[in-house]
Amino acid sequence: MFRFARLTLVLGGFVCLPAMSALAALSPVGLWRSFDDHTGQARGVIRIYEVDGVLHGRVEQVLVPADRGRICTKCTDDRRDQPVLGMEIFRDLRPDGDGWAGHILDPQTGSLYTCTAHLGENGREFILRGYILLPVLGRSQAWQRVDSP
Repeated sequence: MFRFARLTLVLGGFVCLPAMSALAALSPVGLWRSFDDHTGQARGVIRIYEVDGVLHGRVEQVLVPADRGRICTKCTDDRRDQPVLGMEIFRDLRPDGDGWAGHILDPQTGSLYTCTAHLGENGREFILRGYILLPVLGRSQAWQRVDSP
C-alpha cells in the first residue's frame, strides 16, 4: 500500500509539471514582437516586465532599419525628444479582470491611448486594444511572444 501511495505521488508530480509550466507561460512578462498595422511586418521587440504588480513595456529592439534612430518628437510628456529605442511605451497596465488596463503610447504619433490587454493563444499572443473615449472606436494589435531575443 505504501509503494502504491508513493508511486501515485510521483506520477502525480509528473502530471503536474506541464500544468505548472503552462501557468508560468500565462504571464505576459518577457519579450514580444509588435507589428505594423498596415503592412503586417514586424516593427519591434517589446520587453514586458512587472514592478509591484504593474506591467511596463519598453522598446527593446527596433526592427525597421529606417526607424532605428527615431526620436519621439511628437510625444507630449517626459518622453518628448527621447529615442524610441529603450522607451517605455506603457508604464501602468494594472490587473483588470482577466487582463490588464492602463495607457499606451504610440511613439510614431506621440498619442497616448487608453489600453486594455489580455493574453491569447495559450500565452503566445498579447492582445492590446488602444482607444480614445470608447473601446469600440479603437484598434487592436496582437503581439507574438519571442522565444529568444
